[in-house]
Amino acid sequence: MPPETRYARSGDVNIAYQVVGEGPRDLVYVPGWISNVEMMWEQPPMARFLERLASFSRLILFDKRGTGLSDRVSNDKLPTLEERMDDVRAVLETVGSERAALFGHSEGGNMCMLFAATYPERTTALITLGCFAKRRDPDDDYPWAPAADDREESTLDVERNWGHLRPEDVEYYAPSRVGDEQFVRNLERYFRRGASPGAAAALLRMNSYIDVRAVLPTIRVPTLVLHRRGDRDVDVAEGRYLASRIQGSKFVELAGDDHVISAGDIQAVADEIEEFLTGTRPLPEPDRVLATVMFTDIVGSTERAVQLGDRRWRELLGEHDGAVRRELDRFRGREVDTAGDGFLAAFDGPARAVRCALSASEAVQELGIEIRAGVHTGECELDGSKIRGIAVHTGARIAALAGPSEVLVSQTVKDLVSGSGLSFEEHGVHELKGLPGEWRVYAAGA
Repeated sequence: MPPETRYARSGDVNIAYQVVGEGPRDLVYVPGWISNVEMMWEQPPMARFLERLASFSRLILFDKRGTGLSDRVSNDKLPTLEERMDDVRAVLETVGSERAALFGHSEGGNMCMLFAATYPERTTALITLGCFAKRRDPDDDYPWAPAADDREESTLDVERNWGHLRPEDVEYYAPSRVGDEQFVRNLERYFRRGASPGAAAALLRMNSYIDVRAVLPTIRVPTLVLHRRGDRDVDVAEGRYLASRIQGSKFVELAGDDHVISAGDIQAVADEIEEFLTGTRPLPEPDRVLATVMFTDIVGSTERAVQLGDRRWRELLGEHDGAVRRELDRFRGREVDTAGDGFLAAFDGPARAVRCALSASEAVQELGIEIRAGVHTGECELDGSKIRGIAVHTGARIAALAGPSEVLVSQTVKDLVSGSGLSFEEHGVHELKGLPGEWRVYAAGA
């Protein structure tokens, strides 16, 4: 569930904010041009990113005045960068944060820079991503800023086409998501709920006047400048410019071409932020592991169900499930899935898997039923609590070859349990449906 949205008072404006996580440090995320704190959680990549930040911090999110769930502002009186910076202070005071790290994306980074320079005693660190120093009127010192006429034309174009991303827009802001219709539709909804067409254009005009070049040398807090190498909206040279003028800052150039934060490798951003703030980078979660899979299913289940009737069959199935689960507990197996009258379980050792299959077969015979089982060891892909991959398909195909009360294993399993005291008999060479080559199979015994 997304965190609760609450409001802080900044002058005469209400600022929507959320707090999530209970980490040892406060981290404020200041989004770019348009935001909606509740809709951030409806975008899976963004939700995972925020959860990651909240894993090592007390994460504070808010919508800047004029966007998202915060109060709208008059187009005749657009907020200055100073007023928006004051919104950060108001949120921090409301949540009782005395000192915090600030992370700003795009023009959100400019607010963070101004805050860090103005309130260094309240800022533990400054982090920016895809940020610039100036947004209009190029000069010799800053040649990357768009020309005034081009910037105004872009603003008018945004207002005319607000809420609809054309192919060229996606190619410009989120090139890695070209062709990803679901992502594009979600982003369009996010923009529409973040601001009206007029508000979006007005805020873009306000952003056009941002120029923080004079602020940069006055920043004295630990600073990390992140920038994706191929960002087409804010050139990577602009990130280098920021880092070169903030004393002692660290510059990290990230792979990718996307300006939209959630479009690219957002976990790489989280890695850099976590290492900068905590001094450690988390070990990558393994996505593949060697495991032994065991498949079982009841022999002749359909005929037995017809014979017993629905009620008695359900009772018998429950007794069967209980018997198999007791053996899984005994042999340290992990139940992965049940489908109808069968089990898929994973083990960290093949001998335990084979012994579990043999014991489960004996246990259910006392209920008047028989099961067949197949065991195979191979590399499996982790998908949360599930496992997938060719090894899983192989185990299922081997199980399908087994007869009543028979446990069949692959050559791999037989070789790995050599010396375990288990016995095996040849069961022939088989072609397994959908799998290449021929497979030698063995019947296991205690």
